[in-house]
This record gives sequence, C-alpha cells and structure tokens, in this order.
Amino acid sequence: MLRKVVFTLFFFLSIFATAEAISLVSVDGENVNMRSGPGSNYSVLWELGRGFPLKVLDRKGGWVKVEDFEGDSGWIYGKLVTKKPHLIVKKRRVNVRSGPGRRFPLVGKANYGVVFKTIKASNGWVQVKHENGLTGWVKRDLLWGW
Repeated sequence: MLRKVVFTLFFFLSIFATAEAISLVSVDGENVNMRSGPGSNYSVLWELGRGFPLKVLDRKGGWVKVEDFEGDSGWIYGKLVTKKPHLIVKKRRVNVRSGPGRRFPLVGKANYGVVFKTIKASNGWVQVKHENGLTGWVKRDLLWGW
C-alpha cells in the first residue's frame, strides 16, 4: 500500500515539475538579435520584434536559450525578454472577431507570423490586441504562445 502511495505521489509531482519547467517569455524590444550561442560574440541567426513569444529551454550567464513556434532555437540576452504574454499566428490566415465565437462578426484578419498582445482567454478563444490597435478574438488553437 505504501509503495502505491509513493508511486502515485511521485507520478503527480513529476507531472507538476514538468509543467512548471515550461516557461514562456516575449521579446522586449525591436530588432532583438537571436544568436547561435550565449554571448554577443556569437553569430546573429535572426532578428525578432517586440512581443515575439518564445519558450525558455536553458539559461546561462544572463543569456536565455529559447525556441520559437517553428521549433528554431537560439540565445537572447535575458534583459531583452519579458513575462508579458503574447501570441503568434501559426496558421496561414486567421479571422479576428468581435467576440469569442464564430457567430461574432469579423473585425479583421491576420496572417502567419503576426504577433498579438494577449488580453484574456475565454472558452477556447483569446482576446488579442495588435500594435496597430486592432483588438478582437481569435480561436486559441490557431495561435502559439500564452
């Protein structure tokens, strides 16, 4: 009996630890360099814009190793990321609606790779705001981030 309790406790703790280990950040600046290693002497892989969401993989000496929604990884200086939630469109084109559901009228559309600030979530939908001011709701499974 004790063995079963210990196993069950270990199982739930390992699930909790795995969920806690996943951390997301967003780029906090314009034209932030993603580098091949943890330092400014490493080559620039690409530049990312404000709000671009990233998954944290590792940390080393003030640098953060991250992965984007396409599975590409690199390093960003830690002071250039924030915990402000953002999402990125992962489908070719998505509808932005006036409310959280398909019955609400369209207020706009967004293409693959467009970044939104996350406002709130409701029943599988997310209210988002684009830097140009467009605010609306998008089906959550069409986006990546938090």
